[in-house]
Amino acid sequence: MAVTPTQFARMTRTSANWDEAKRRVLAAYREWIRAAPEIQTMYSIPFPVSVIRTRMRQEFERHRFVNKLPVVDVLLVQNNAEYQETMNFWKQTTHVMSYFKEENFRGADRLPNNFMQGFLEASFSIDALDVESSS
Repeated sequence: MAVTPTQFARMTRTSANWDEAKRRVLAAYREWIRAAPEIQTMYSIPFPVSVIRTRMRQEFERHRFVNKLPVVDVLLVQNNAEYQETMNFWKQTTHVMSYFKEENFRGADRLPNNFMQGFLEASFSIDALDVESSS
């Protein structure tokens, strides 16, 4: 796939009223939802498309109660930049996977909290391997 930097570029503009802002937000949301299968393929994300779409919806829902039109316009500009970077493959897989902290196989619990916890976990896992191999 050839990267065309301007393919997903959008003009920066301000919304005249709330109806226009709502229309632009819904259009952006639909763009992301439609792109989920392609994003999964491009970045080799190990989750089903439904999980990716759910996470996209959560990102939009996070800003649901913004009640200032200029703030909505700034969020739309950020959204357009994010979409362009994602679809042009300007991100690495780790950047995309950072949106999936709960589902991520390299989540917050990948490292032990202290030395003893890590030591005991490693000792128990080695003991379990020894028991399995001797059986």
